[in-house]
Order: sequence, then C-alpha cells, then structure tokens
Amino acid sequence: MTSEQGPATKDARQRLVEALVATGEEDRAAFASVYRLTSSKLFGICLRICGTRQAAEDVLQDVYVTIWKRAGGYDPGRSSPITWLATIARNRAIDWRRSRGNAAPEVSPDGMAEIVDPTASASDVMLLDEADRQLHRCLDTLDGDQREAIRTAFFDGLTYAELATRADVPLGTMKSRVRRGLARLRECLGDE
Repeated sequence: MTSEQGPATKDARQRLVEALVATGEEDRAAFASVYRLTSSKLFGICLRICGTRQAAEDVLQDVYVTIWKRAGGYDPGRSSPITWLATIARNRAIDWRRSRGNAAPEVSPDGMAEIVDPTASASDVMLLDEADRQLHRCLDTLDGDQREAIRTAFFDGLTYAELATRADVPLGTMKSRVRRGLARLRECLGDE
C-alpha cells in the first residue's frame, strides 16, 4: 500500500517520535510535548473503556507515568508513536476496568462529545487523522469477523472472553481470530 501522508503530517509524526525518544532520555520538556500532542487522543481511549470522566482522568495519569518510565524502550522502527501510546492507554484502561470487575461501559458517542475537550492544535489533528486513516484503511483489508473483533476489542475495550461471548464462539477461536487479524494489520501498517 502506498502512503498518503503529506509533508505536514510527516513533520508532526517526526516531532512526536523525537519527543518520545527525548522523553526516554528523561527530557521533561519533551515529555510535556508528548502530553500536549497526545493527551486528547489518549483521554478518548481511556474514556471509551472506563466510561466516566473521573476514571478516564485517573487512568490517563497512570498512562503518562507509564510513558515516562517506558519511553526509553520505544523503537520508532517497530511501531508508529501513536500506536505505541494508544496501546499503553488501552491496556491501562482495561487493567483499571478488570481490577474493579466492571463490564464494558455503555457510553454513547453523544455523551463523549460533551466530555472530550474539542480543542486540539492543527498538528495534533493532522497527526492523529493520518494515523486513523492508515488504521482504518488497513482494518478494511481484514475479513469481517477479524475486523469486527479487533474494532470491538480496541475501540470498546472488550477482553477476549467478552468478545467470544458476544460472537458466540469458543475463547480459543476468538484469540486466534484476533491474533491473525493483528498480524495482518501489523503487516499492512508496516507497508505504509
């Protein structure tokens, strides 16, 4: 697949990569830049999974503590910066939900629009929009069952067991479906 990134998007992505690498070297100004460039996106992920603003804010704080501690291990050659950061946010939010025995939240898109801060810089929007376009292009290459399982798992924060129950398939089948889909996504995103 060919990339449709424009110069501004590539520049915004490169700034985020550089800020993440510098954060790994304990550069506080770079860490502030990472926060500024990504907090609205990561807050949205936490909110979708946690279901309440207060919980999402608490989890987001843990997310950035984790980013500060693990930034030194970020490898720009392995994944895009936003993918790496979003994975941390998703995992922390799911851990939070599991620790409280909470089921997947029922938050309407209208409810989220009222909570999420709509102000984002132009570079944030370009960077996140391009990452979203790439992800959705690659998701569209998956078969329907894989695509639905991955979208539901990552965007709604469901566990393998919850996915299997919803789809009425054995747990092992769901795990294989998601693993195969993620492998194809990784390959597709690597091409871009």
